[in-house]
Amino acid sequence: MISHLGSIFATLMFVWAVFQQYFPYQFRGYIEKYSQRLLSFVYPYVQITFNEFTGERLMRSEAYSAIENYLSSTSSSQAKRLKADIVKNNQSLVLSMDDHEEVADEFQGIKLWWASAKHVGKTQSFAFYPVTDEKRFYKLIFHKKHRDLIIGPYLKHVLKEGKAIKVRNRQRKLYTNNGSNWSYVVFEHPATFQTLAMEQDKKEEIMEDLITFSQAEEFYSRIGRAWKRGYLLYGPPGTGKSTMIAVMANFLGYDIYDLELTAVKDNTELRKLLIETSSKSIIVIEDIDCSLDLTGQRRPKKEKKDEAEEMKQHPMHKASIEEAKSGQVTLSGLLNFIDGLWSACGGERFIVFTTNFVEKLDPALIRKGRMDKHIELSYCGFEAFKVLAKNYQKVDSHKLFGRIQDLLREVRITPADVAEHLMPKTASRDLQTCFESLIQALESAKQAQDSNKEETALIQGLSEKSVQ
Repeated sequence: MISHLGSIFATLMFVWAVFQQYFPYQFRGYIEKYSQRLLSFVYPYVQITFNEFTGERLMRSEAYSAIENYLSSTSSSQAKRLKADIVKNNQSLVLSMDDHEEVADEFQGIKLWWASAKHVGKTQSFAFYPVTDEKRFYKLIFHKKHRDLIIGPYLKHVLKEGKAIKVRNRQRKLYTNNGSNWSYVVFEHPATFQTLAMEQDKKEEIMEDLITFSQAEEFYSRIGRAWKRGYLLYGPPGTGKSTMIAVMANFLGYDIYDLELTAVKDNTELRKLLIETSSKSIIVIEDIDCSLDLTGQRRPKKEKKDEAEEMKQHPMHKASIEEAKSGQVTLSGLLNFIDGLWSACGGERFIVFTTNFVEKLDPALIRKGRMDKHIELSYCGFEAFKVLAKNYQKVDSHKLFGRIQDLLREVRITPADVAEHLMPKTASRDLQTCFESLIQALESAKQAQDSNKEETALIQGLSEKSVQ
């Protein structure tokens, strides 16, 4: 019986070889075409193929990547052969099914199957390092009576979940620009809202605003606005503006683009940098009041008149001055960067400015609609001090807290200065020593403030007497 079956298989293989070798290509195509049609009458299942690379430029398909991410959890529980990869700061292991594996999935009570496979092309014969042309793909198999449900809601569900898993597993990046190009390092800042030295009510307000924005894609589309939001962080040095940006990025899972305006040649380069930023990102311009002279187009007439006279007296300088003006980022270019037509390229982005002197900025730059939310990061209050004490010394209360609270009401000190006194600098420095050091610094600052007030009052009194 086995020999009989063997002879049958050998005959079929011989016939197939003859068919492939001697039948014309067009004739073979017709036979395959009509045999597939005949098979469709008795085979009730539909197959959809998702190739890894598509298009003329052979870019990796976003659909393939999303399916790979979506099937990672199902594959780890069902498939017998798996592929492993490490992502997210080398701490997370992601599994996907190996070639020629099949797993089942269920959607609204309907069972379907995913299979992974690959086409192996011809290898280059005359090459020092021959490379096999492998084209991988996923195949979705389901019953034809569920065609509308699978092609519509199910595939949308797969793509959405796959992209969400990719965001959760990705390595977040901190970008900086060198001219018109971005380079990056892995973003590993540990700051969170829990460790941020700020009043709890203000934290909750900011967190609610961030969550609302991240879920508002349909809202922004409905009202006809680009899906972006501007934050202006202002306050004295050492109040946590840069830390706030890191906290926002960690809270939302966004990348950060730290834009150095002084390295940008002109408005065209600035526009190019904007186009190359990704969605789910925070574009940051720190110390914007120091980055560039962005108020040059709004100077008083006297300054413009003086410059015109200087150019008349020194004609040779005219060309160099005009060349310098043409090769720089202007206020108009920055405004277009924030909310012009090009700002709508991409979505789900924050644009954050930081400054120590908000009064120096042009009102057009920070108006509502450009910088939608203004957040003042001020001197350290008692609520912020308690967060720092919890972070640095792991205490919620202490007998010296009352004295510190009284001093913080009268003394202006930044969270960075408070943190410096709470930082254990030696192994023998205990909790009591840290708090006493802080109290001593606060008392010294209070004495300095009182003496400054007395000097100011004395000067005012002398000036009034001289006027009389």
